[in-house]
Amino acid sequence: QVQLVESGGGLVQPGGSLRLACATSTPTDSRYDMAWFRQAPGKGREFVAAHRKNNNHAYYSEDVKGRFTITKDNAKSSVYLQMNNLKPEDTAVYFCAARRPRAVTVTNAAEYDYWGQGTQVTVSS
Repeated sequence: QVQLVESGGGLVQPGGSLRLACATSTPTDSRYDMAWFRQAPGKGREFVAAHRKNNNHAYYSEDVKGRFTITKDNAKSSVYLQMNNLKPEDTAVYFCAARRPRAVTVTNAAEYDYWGQGTQVTVSS
């Protein structure tokens, strides 16, 4: 069983930045596809960013492309989401997710095996 623990959420003004961290109980980030999803009140879980292990590529939703960056630190068994130029519509609970590599889209939440408990991000003035 893989455990994921997110941290780094909080309240930030529009235009500000936050860095989310996802600590894993095993070195999953070196053997798994890793991703971030988010869920706003009254909405479904939405893909934000992912790193595919087999081709070492990062993927982003159109809403966050150019503003968010997913990175990995294998030595610390952690995955990060750097979020810049935050907007009120980025307000949501952000979840870290992991899955064994597979040749399917990275954007489908149902394809992930493990989830963290989530961290709240609120963008407001």
